[in-house]
Amino acid sequence: MDKKNSKPTASGSSSTTSKPNKLSSSSAGTTTVEEWIKTIPNIKGVYTQIEPICDALRIDGENCDRAMISISFNGIDPLFMYTQLLKETFLEMDDDDDKSIKEFVDYCRLQGGINANHIDKIEKEYRLHTPIWWYTGPFFMYSMLNHALRQMDIDIILKMGFFIRHLHQYIENLHREQESINTTTNTPFQVFRGQSLSLENFEKMKKIKGGLMSFNNFLSTSRNQNVSLELFARPADPDSVGILFEMTIDPTLCATSSSPFVGVKNVGFFEDQEEEILFTTHTVFRIDGIKPIDEDNTDQRWEVKLTLVSNDNHELNTLTTHIRQELGSTTGWSRLGNILIQLALIIVESSTSQ
Repeated sequence: MDKKNSKPTASGSSSTTSKPNKLSSSSAGTTTVEEWIKTIPNIKGVYTQIEPICDALRIDGENCDRAMISISFNGIDPLFMYTQLLKETFLEMDDDDDKSIKEFVDYCRLQGGINANHIDKIEKEYRLHTPIWWYTGPFFMYSMLNHALRQMDIDIILKMGFFIRHLHQYIENLHREQESINTTTNTPFQVFRGQSLSLENFEKMKKIKGGLMSFNNFLSTSRNQNVSLELFARPADPDSVGILFEMTIDPTLCATSSSPFVGVKNVGFFEDQEEEILFTTHTVFRIDGIKPIDEDNTDQRWEVKLTLVSNDNHELNTLTTHIRQELGSTTGWSRLGNILIQLALIIVESSTSQ
């Protein structure tokens, strides 16, 4: 999915060169440029035209964003539980949307590195487009939201609470609409997601094979396996691996839980060349299998098979329900305050333990 104005770092950006197609080599006579660049990690490709360079930079930018997705890997992850409750609280709050949008725009203008034209566009045109249009467009909404949810940047999360609410509600409503006109809606199907994953998280995932994992952000997937594999399932750096998630989705589970999904075609910003399927936050999967994509595994790429599980029938949900009961009958800002206090304690404890 073409999106986001993330800026790849120098070590992760696509480099260009005007070297000829063949280079001299003392050991083998001649070496092609393609062979030569494979020996230099910071060079991602050789380009003679501007359009392929732009495409490469766009893909690198999206790879950076995909690697920033927040993932929980064990059945008692408190971060999953409290961020799930945080989302529920945003959905229940009946805020003044116009005021929330203005506060968000004012906040963005005080930050550095955000395109002023994009901020103006949100201020003037937010209600003219769907939340998915803003989320999939080449603006900063996608990157900012993913960064905030991964880093638990409470300030940004609060400022974007209205957008989290709008995006989830739009996915929920559109899911019902698409389901009503899709005659094969109850047939299980596969979607794919390619991304980089840190070695630390990869080791966690291997240890809980057969267990549960949750994507704590809005989850972008594709029906197109080749796009996910070739463009996105690759390591971002030496301390990461490339992952191709193959997810089996049973639509009947989505109908009975809080994990709606939608096809982005005709509602996203770009033409849907990837056949994108977008899930709401906190979608939970069971890890069925992990294996190398290539036999020799020289590329450090792995295929991970996942199966969607109902949010209503697993340990994470049981514990979340328990915490929900502990919060009592508080609602709105009072409930939000209690959740934020607990999140702050979790973040502090995590920081000190590291």
